[in-house]
Amino acid sequence: MAKIRLTKNEFKKQKDALKRYVQYLPVLLLKKQQLQTEILKLHHAMEELKRQRAYAKALIYKWVDVFAEDTGLEKLVRLEEVVTVLDNIAGIDVPVFDKAVFREEEYDPVRTPLWLDYGIEALKKVMTLNAKIEVLKKQDALVREELRITTQRVNLFEKVLIPEKRENIRKIQIYLGDMRTAAVVTGKIAKEKILKSRVEKVRA
Repeated sequence: MAKIRLTKNEFKKQKDALKRYVQYLPVLLLKKQQLQTEILKLHHAMEELKRQRAYAKALIYKWVDVFAEDTGLEKLVRLEEVVTVLDNIAGIDVPVFDKAVFREEEYDPVRTPLWLDYGIEALKKVMTLNAKIEVLKKQDALVREELRITTQRVNLFEKVLIPEKRENIRKIQIYLGDMRTAAVVTGKIAKEKILKSRVEKVRA
Protein backbone atom coordinates (compact mmCIF):
# COMPACT_ATOMS: atom_id res chain seq x y z
CA MET A 1 0.00 0.00 0.00
CA ALA A 2 1.43 3.39 -1.03
CA LYS A 3 2.01 5.96 1.67
CA ILE A 4 -0.77 8.54 1.82
CA ARG A 5 -0.67 12.17 2.87
CA LEU A 6 -2.73 12.85 5.96
CA THR A 7 -4.38 16.04 4.68
CA LYS A 8 -7.89 17.30 3.95
CA ASN A 9 -7.15 17.38 0.21
CA GLU A 10 -6.01 13.75 0.32
CA PHE A 11 -9.11 12.88 2.35
CA LYS A 12 -11.34 14.31 -0.42
CA LYS A 13 -9.27 12.56 -3.09
CA GLN A 14 -9.64 9.19 -1.37
CA LYS A 15 -13.40 9.68 -0.84
CA ASP A 16 -13.90 10.60 -4.51
CA ALA A 17 -11.93 7.53 -5.61
CA LEU A 18 -13.94 5.28 -3.28
CA LYS A 19 -17.18 6.70 -4.70
CA ARG A 20 -16.04 5.93 -8.27
CA TYR A 21 -15.01 2.38 -7.37
CA VAL A 22 -18.25 1.67 -5.51
CA GLN A 23 -20.28 2.98 -8.47
CA TYR A 24 -18.28 0.99 -11.05
CA LEU A 25 -18.27 -2.33 -9.17
CA PRO A 26 -21.95 -3.16 -9.97
CA VAL A 27 -21.18 -2.60 -13.67
CA LEU A 28 -18.36 -5.15 -13.47
CA LEU A 29 -20.55 -7.59 -11.54
CA LEU A 30 -23.30 -7.26 -14.14
CA LYS A 31 -20.82 -7.88 -16.96
CA LYS A 32 -19.48 -10.94 -15.11
CA GLN A 33 -23.02 -12.29 -14.78
CA GLN A 34 -23.74 -11.65 -18.48
CA LEU A 35 -20.56 -13.46 -19.53
CA GLN A 36 -21.40 -16.45 -17.32
CA THR A 37 -24.89 -16.56 -18.87
CA GLU A 38 -23.41 -16.42 -22.39
CA ILE A 39 -21.07 -19.32 -21.59
CA LEU A 40 -24.07 -21.40 -20.51
CA LYS A 41 -25.91 -20.46 -23.73
CA LEU A 42 -22.88 -21.42 -25.82
CA HIS A 43 -22.61 -24.73 -23.98
CA HIS A 44 -26.27 -25.53 -24.66
CA ALA A 45 -25.91 -24.46 -28.31
CA MET A 46 -22.88 -26.72 -28.78
CA GLU A 47 -24.69 -29.65 -27.18
CA GLU A 48 -27.63 -29.13 -29.55
CA LEU A 49 -25.33 -29.02 -32.59
CA LYS A 50 -23.56 -32.19 -31.43
CA ARG A 51 -26.96 -33.86 -31.08
CA GLN A 52 -27.84 -32.81 -34.65
CA ARG A 53 -24.46 -34.05 -35.88
CA ALA A 54 -24.95 -37.42 -34.22
CA TYR A 55 -28.37 -37.68 -35.86
CA ALA A 56 -26.94 -36.73 -39.26
CA LYS A 57 -24.17 -39.32 -38.89
CA ALA A 58 -26.72 -41.93 -37.85
CA LEU A 59 -28.57 -41.35 -41.12
CA ILE A 60 -25.33 -41.77 -43.02
CA TYR A 61 -24.56 -45.01 -41.16
CA LYS A 62 -27.77 -46.46 -42.59
CA TRP A 63 -25.94 -46.43 -45.88
CA VAL A 64 -22.74 -47.85 -44.45
CA ASP A 65 -22.89 -51.00 -46.54
CA VAL A 66 -23.35 -48.95 -49.67
CA PHE A 67 -20.66 -46.51 -48.56
CA ALA A 68 -18.31 -49.45 -48.46
CA GLU A 69 -18.23 -49.16 -52.23
CA ASP A 70 -15.14 -47.37 -53.44
CA THR A 71 -16.87 -44.18 -54.63
CA GLY A 72 -14.35 -41.67 -53.27
CA LEU A 73 -17.17 -39.67 -51.72
CA GLU A 74 -14.77 -37.54 -49.63
CA LYS A 75 -13.04 -36.50 -52.87
CA LEU A 76 -16.28 -35.26 -54.43
CA VAL A 77 -17.04 -32.61 -51.83
CA ARG A 78 -14.68 -30.46 -49.81
CA LEU A 79 -15.23 -27.70 -47.27
CA GLU A 80 -13.49 -24.75 -48.88
CA GLU A 81 -14.35 -21.90 -46.52
CA VAL A 82 -16.24 -21.11 -43.34
CA VAL A 83 -17.68 -17.60 -43.56
CA THR A 84 -18.24 -15.76 -40.28
CA VAL A 85 -19.48 -12.31 -39.34
CA LEU A 86 -18.66 -10.30 -36.24
CA ASP A 87 -21.22 -9.89 -33.49
CA ASN A 88 -21.07 -8.38 -30.02
CA ILE A 89 -21.58 -10.48 -26.89
CA ALA A 90 -21.47 -8.66 -23.56
CA GLY A 91 -19.19 -6.00 -24.99
CA ILE A 92 -16.77 -8.21 -26.93
CA ASP A 93 -16.56 -8.96 -30.66
CA VAL A 94 -16.94 -12.64 -31.54
CA PRO A 95 -17.20 -14.55 -34.82
CA VAL A 96 -20.64 -15.88 -35.71
CA PHE A 97 -21.23 -18.62 -38.29
CA ASP A 98 -22.69 -17.31 -41.54
CA LYS A 99 -22.25 -20.08 -44.08
CA ALA A 100 -20.08 -22.97 -45.23
CA VAL A 101 -18.74 -22.85 -48.77
CA PHE A 102 -18.18 -26.21 -50.46
CA ARG A 103 -16.40 -27.25 -53.58
CA GLU A 104 -17.98 -30.15 -55.43
CA GLU A 105 -16.31 -32.14 -58.13
CA GLU A 106 -18.31 -33.18 -61.16
CA TYR A 107 -19.17 -36.84 -61.48
CA ASP A 108 -20.98 -39.07 -63.97
CA PRO A 109 -24.44 -39.83 -62.54
CA VAL A 110 -24.71 -42.83 -64.86
CA ARG A 111 -21.60 -44.54 -63.55
CA THR A 112 -22.05 -43.68 -59.87
CA PRO A 113 -24.47 -45.22 -57.33
CA LEU A 114 -27.94 -43.70 -56.98
CA TRP A 115 -27.35 -42.87 -53.32
CA LEU A 116 -24.35 -40.63 -54.09
CA ASP A 117 -26.36 -37.39 -54.23
CA TYR A 118 -27.82 -38.17 -50.82
CA GLY A 119 -24.39 -39.09 -49.52
CA ILE A 120 -22.92 -35.78 -50.66
CA GLU A 121 -25.72 -33.77 -49.05
CA ALA A 122 -25.44 -35.77 -45.82
CA LEU A 123 -21.68 -35.25 -45.74
CA LYS A 124 -22.12 -31.50 -46.33
CA LYS A 125 -24.60 -31.44 -43.43
CA VAL A 126 -22.10 -33.08 -41.08
CA MET A 127 -19.28 -30.79 -42.24
CA THR A 128 -21.48 -27.73 -41.75
CA LEU A 129 -22.36 -28.81 -38.22
CA ASN A 130 -18.66 -29.39 -37.51
CA ALA A 131 -17.90 -25.86 -38.76
CA LYS A 132 -20.66 -24.37 -36.57
CA ILE A 133 -19.32 -26.20 -33.52
CA GLU A 134 -15.80 -24.92 -34.19
CA VAL A 135 -17.06 -21.33 -34.46
CA LEU A 136 -18.92 -21.74 -31.16
CA LYS A 137 -15.70 -23.05 -29.58
CA LYS A 138 -13.94 -19.85 -30.69
CA GLN A 139 -16.77 -17.78 -29.21
CA ASP A 140 -16.52 -19.76 -25.99
CA ALA A 141 -12.74 -19.20 -25.76
CA LEU A 142 -13.15 -15.43 -26.27
CA VAL A 143 -16.00 -15.13 -23.77
CA ARG A 144 -14.12 -17.20 -21.17
CA GLU A 145 -11.04 -15.01 -21.55
CA GLU A 146 -13.17 -11.89 -21.09
CA LEU A 147 -14.76 -13.53 -18.04
CA ARG A 148 -11.30 -14.22 -16.60
CA ILE A 149 -10.28 -10.57 -17.05
CA THR A 150 -13.58 -9.27 -15.66
CA THR A 151 -13.35 -11.60 -12.64
CA GLN A 152 -9.83 -10.30 -11.96
CA ARG A 153 -11.15 -6.73 -12.06
CA VAL A 154 -14.04 -7.58 -9.74
CA ASN A 155 -11.59 -9.14 -7.28
CA LEU A 156 -9.30 -6.10 -7.57
CA PHE A 157 -12.15 -3.73 -6.75
CA GLU A 158 -13.72 -5.89 -4.03
CA LYS A 159 -10.58 -7.15 -2.30
CA VAL A 160 -7.99 -4.42 -2.92
CA LEU A 161 -9.06 -1.00 -4.19
CA ILE A 162 -12.27 -0.45 -2.20
CA PRO A 163 -10.89 -1.81 1.13
CA GLU A 164 -7.68 0.18 0.57
CA LYS A 165 -9.56 3.45 0.03
CA ARG A 166 -11.75 2.80 3.07
CA GLU A 167 -8.68 2.12 5.20
CA ASN A 168 -6.97 5.27 3.90
CA ILE A 169 -10.07 7.33 4.70
CA ARG A 170 -10.19 5.83 8.20
CA LYS A 171 -6.54 6.69 8.83
CA ILE A 172 -6.92 10.25 7.57
CA GLN A 173 -10.10 10.71 9.64
CA ILE A 174 -8.30 9.54 12.78
CA TYR A 175 -5.32 11.78 12.08
CA LEU A 176 -7.44 14.85 11.30
CA GLY A 177 -9.56 14.14 14.38
CA ASP A 178 -6.44 13.94 16.54
CA MET A 179 -5.21 17.18 15.02
CA ARG A 180 -8.51 18.91 15.81
CA THR A 181 -8.43 17.57 19.36
CA ALA A 182 -4.83 18.70 19.76
CA ALA A 183 -5.72 22.13 18.38
CA VAL A 184 -8.60 22.46 20.86
CA VAL A 185 -6.39 21.40 23.76
CA THR A 186 -3.61 23.75 22.65
CA GLY A 187 -6.14 26.54 22.32
CA LYS A 188 -7.48 25.93 25.82
CA ILE A 189 -3.99 25.88 27.29
CA ALA A 190 -3.10 29.10 25.49
CA LYS A 191 -6.33 30.71 26.67
CA GLU A 192 -5.67 29.65 30.25
CA LYS A 193 -2.13 31.10 30.07
CA ILE A 194 -3.48 34.39 28.76
CA LEU A 195 -6.11 34.56 31.51
CA LYS A 196 -3.53 33.64 34.14
CA SER A 197 -1.18 36.31 32.82
CA ARG A 198 -3.93 38.95 33.00
CA VAL A 199 -4.84 37.94 36.55
CA GLU A 200 -1.23 38.19 37.62
CA LYS A 201 -0.94 41.66 36.07
CA VAL A 202 -4.10 42.84 37.86
CA ARG A 203 -2.74 41.57 41.18
CA ALA A 204 0.57 43.24 40.58
